[in-house]
Amino acid sequence: MNECCAVVDLRQYTLYPEQRDTLIEIFDTYLVEGQEQTGMHIVGQFRDLDDPDRFVWIRGFRDLPARADALNAFYYGPVWRAHAAAANVTMIDSDNALLLKPVRLGAGYPTLDAPRPDDTASSVIGGAVYHRAAEDDGFVEYFTDQVVPVLTATGAEPVAVLESLVAENNFPPLPLRGEVVLTWFARFADDTAYDDHRRQLAASRVWQQRVLPELVCRSAKPVQELRLRPTARSQFR
Repeated sequence: MNECCAVVDLRQYTLYPEQRDTLIEIFDTYLVEGQEQTGMHIVGQFRDLDDPDRFVWIRGFRDLPARADALNAFYYGPVWRAHAAAANVTMIDSDNALLLKPVRLGAGYPTLDAPRPDDTASSVIGGAVYHRAAEDDGFVEYFTDQVVPVLTATGAEPVAVLESLVAENNFPPLPLRGEVVLTWFARFADDTAYDDHRRQLAASRVWQQRVLPELVCRSAKPVQELRLRPTARSQFR
């Protein structure tokens, strides 16, 4: 298991119109190292390509006690104190957050010492969030055995598969969504590669006739598809 990421936060912020670039500038300039200095791993931060007012990011922690320690140190520390007002004024909602644990992290998932570039990304991080009925619903096994092979065959081999970590929120100032999910992420070189995957998936009989209907039956509500562009300083790209 990747030591940095036994516990993962997936956070999706709804922002005021035309404020996303402002938040990303603050985040990439001040909040990446500011958080990592307290013991977190800022895995990736993204523009949602299907919603101009959504900012998505992923951070990891060694374990649950480390999460509590790191979040307390950061949110009551000098870096957040200096930049909280400027960041918060861009946000309508910052409570769309999921507490996750890895099912599988592939070689493409950033480690703590992975390079952190400072340039424009053309890659796409695609994936989905499936909303499940219960923790013991067999969804993970079904996804691993039946869904991953079709995704891989159509050019979307998952780099990361994560499921809900059902545990008490040990930093209550940041709310968490109280639901059980499975989410996955794959990397695509560019928009063309992502679009090609979607065409292949739409043309796959196995997907359309067997896998997709079963996913719908197993899901508590419609899937959330993710199509994300890494920011300039995202490790996951």
